[in-house]
Amino acid sequence: MNDTIQQQYSTGLSRNNIERALLAAGKDLDHLAPADLALLEDFHTMGRIATGQLVELARITSASRVLDAGSGVGGTARYVADRYGCTVDAVDLTDEYCDTSRWLNRLVGLDDLIGVRPADVTELPFPDGTFDVLISQHVQMNVADKARLYSEARRVLKDTGRLAMWDITLGDQGELDYPLPWADQPGHSHLVTPEALRAVVESAGFSIEHWNDLTDQAAALMQAVLAQPANPLGLHAFVTDFARKAENLTQALADGRLRAIQAVSEG
Repeated sequence: MNDTIQQQYSTGLSRNNIERALLAAGKDLDHLAPADLALLEDFHTMGRIATGQLVELARITSASRVLDAGSGVGGTARYVADRYGCTVDAVDLTDEYCDTSRWLNRLVGLDDLIGVRPADVTELPFPDGTFDVLISQHVQMNVADKARLYSEARRVLKDTGRLAMWDITLGDQGELDYPLPWADQPGHSHLVTPEALRAVVESAGFSIEHWNDLTDQAAALMQAVLAQPANPLGLHAFVTDFARKAENLTQALADGRLRAIQAVSEG
């Protein structure tokens, strides 16, 4: 499974392509602010809007210790560290994304607050009870063993720690069109229904505080984004075939084959 995920996300070009996109947009890499990265670092549906909504629900403060589990190129970790000034750990299975994340952290002066390491979200390299908040955005779609995923999340969280999730689930019956942002083919996708996802989270020992179906909002926003004129800054800078992946995702959200779920749970 690890090799499959590496193949799905590694291109060898992430850092170079992001650097090229920033320069094409007129950004000065020697004077880059965290907000300058907003359009190209949130690799999930609804982008920065979804990140902002989720971390608000998670009740993060400057004293929180936060884990971004499945961090991609580090957009959520940087957003949280910049907004709250708290310590953030970020893990991702893709070495290339971890390297790119460290580079971007240095560019915007947040490397002192954010630690990045390659790791499997079902085998987290942290002691029990380390974190106040664990953020998981668009990760479980690549994880077959969801019981292990959420039991690990519960293990590394403090007794009153919170799991903040933003995820895609199965909706109405209907074949999905591939590629999708998390899977080029069906065998790489491990989607379940919202009910099944909620059940496995609760079985790991979490109590659901918020469970919001944002499918309609997600579809509308994605349709608006796809209608925008081309911009050098965007996920297409480092995600291969992004336009087709985004179109397939947006259509499936719009017709109900996929659902978008926002949730916060407490241990």
